[in-house]
Amino acid sequence: MSDIFISYARSTADQAQAVAEALRGLGYDVWRDDELPAHRAYAEVIEERLQAAKVVVVVWSAEAVKSEWVQSEADTARTDHKLVQLTVDGTKLPRPFDRIQCADMTGWAGEADAPGWRKVIASVAELVRGETPSLAEAQPAARKLSVCVLPFANMSGDPEQEYFSDGISEDIITDLSKVSALFVIARNTAFTFKGKSVKIPDVARELAVSHVLEGSVRKAGGRVRITAQLIDGATGGHVWAERYDRDLTDIFALQDEISEAIVGALKLNLLPAEKKAIEQRGTENVEAYNLYLMARSYYLTGNDGDPRKDEAIERLTRRAVDIDPGYAQAWALMAWAQSALHRFHGRAGDGGQAALDRALALNPNLAEARATKAKMLSDAGRREEAAAEVAIALRLDPESYEVNLRAGFISYNQGQLEDAASHWEKAASLIETDPGAPSLLISCYTALGDGENTRRAAAITLERAEKVVAQDRSNGYAMGVGVTALAALGESERAKEWMNRALLIDPGNLLMRYNFACALASYLNDPDSALDMLGPTLERDSGWLMSCLAVDPDLAGLRDDPRFQAMVAKAEARLATTNRADGPGTQESAHMGMFEVKGSG
Repeated sequence: MSDIFISYARSTADQAQAVAEALRGLGYDVWRDDELPAHRAYAEVIEERLQAAKVVVVVWSAEAVKSEWVQSEADTARTDHKLVQLTVDGTKLPRPFDRIQCADMTGWAGEADAPGWRKVIASVAELVRGETPSLAEAQPAARKLSVCVLPFANMSGDPEQEYFSDGISEDIITDLSKVSALFVIARNTAFTFKGKSVKIPDVARELAVSHVLEGSVRKAGGRVRITAQLIDGATGGHVWAERYDRDLTDIFALQDEISEAIVGALKLNLLPAEKKAIEQRGTENVEAYNLYLMARSYYLTGNDGDPRKDEAIERLTRRAVDIDPGYAQAWALMAWAQSALHRFHGRAGDGGQAALDRALALNPNLAEARATKAKMLSDAGRREEAAAEVAIALRLDPESYEVNLRAGFISYNQGQLEDAASHWEKAASLIETDPGAPSLLISCYTALGDGENTRRAAAITLERAEKVVAQDRSNGYAMGVGVTALAALGESERAKEWMNRALLIDPGNLLMRYNFACALASYLNDPDSALDMLGPTLERDSGWLMSCLAVDPDLAGLRDDPRFQAMVAKAEARLATTNRADGPGTQESAHMGMFEVKGSG
């Protein structure tokens, strides 16, 4: 029987055929209903093929969502845990399929490196490989030329240099992804192997790739040493290996050499346009690049709610753009940091608007900058413009953590809970160390009344928060989301232990204290303690909590309490006086989206 069953509506027969042929080209056995035998009943054959397939690929479209046949086939696949779904026109999916990841293949013309297609084949490979018991049987479905770039090990003897080795790994993944003849496993999948001792043939079999690249980075002073080995996934033998000792100023040329050496070792032809794309970077200045990588590491792993995190990002990115004024990525990250300082901590200034304008002037196709613009528009109450802007960001880079995180906030602010959950699920999968995105899902699924997914999100949040706290015991944000996770999982005593410890370590973190109040009110059934936590928090709030208090479902049980109403009225009066004294610029921060307080946004 076939590996894959294709379900689709008549209007998308051409797209379904293209998907089927592309999957056959990767070695899979694919069936769709254009192959019905003439001598058997239609429904009988469909049911037989559907049950026997290891994977059911559903091609959603406007017609498909109205088709009882497609919905029935999709539901069977969902129940059997073998559903892979894609959309060819962006149509909103019916329940419960709208709560499951769906690859966006709108406008797909067969490109092997299209993000939506990469998502489809990664899911197909995982499901098929899971039922393949031996390496010999795995090989026919392995992609002809494909590679997983494992995270390069940091050999610098300094954990603080981890950001640099991760940055090198990510850049090589990005560069190789520009080679049309080569399929490259996405960063979020590759980084699940970080820090693990793995056997290369096992990785190759699990991901259905022909080759695996591994290596290490040692950075010291002005020198860098990179070792890299390209390994045959079937045999475990080396196809190519090299060690490079260079000045740090040669890092970009070195990355190009590694990418081109891999292309050469695989006997691929690198097209001129692909070579040019690989050599294009946000900056050609190594110092600016290093500063940006450092700032991004603070963004991804720092203590949200602590102004020192945002100040560090601003200093690092400002120095980067001083060195290279044309570095759009650094300008965009600076805009985010300045916006956070303005909203959360009442810092003077334009909230990052000038930095954002500069980023977009340099690169209007920078997805992260578009997403930040969408967030600022949403904060200002311009919701339709925000939705249009975030849609552009998602088209530019649907695999971006920042884009999906902010898209989730915008969807939630507009009451689109299922869409918010979808974006936050995606963000949580893209950065496997981040506890923030899954913690947002706890509140989201609680509001949706989805207990199973609430518990799942809480378990993921807790696991990640524990890892962050083990590395940085002063990270109040990680402890804050960890308390919410523990409370949602019913571990009330441990949640209170974490809370008490966190308040001793980082008592001034308002974001952490707000999350504690939500946990106390929603999951620990302790409204008195929740109000005690909120009182001093509101007294120091610069305005970013007020709209959240009115709509956050975690606080629904407090809103009728006279004590809650009194502290809100007191905070509103104080903010009104402050806004009159400081002018109109501070009022914007009092109109934030409802859930931004729970994460960095």
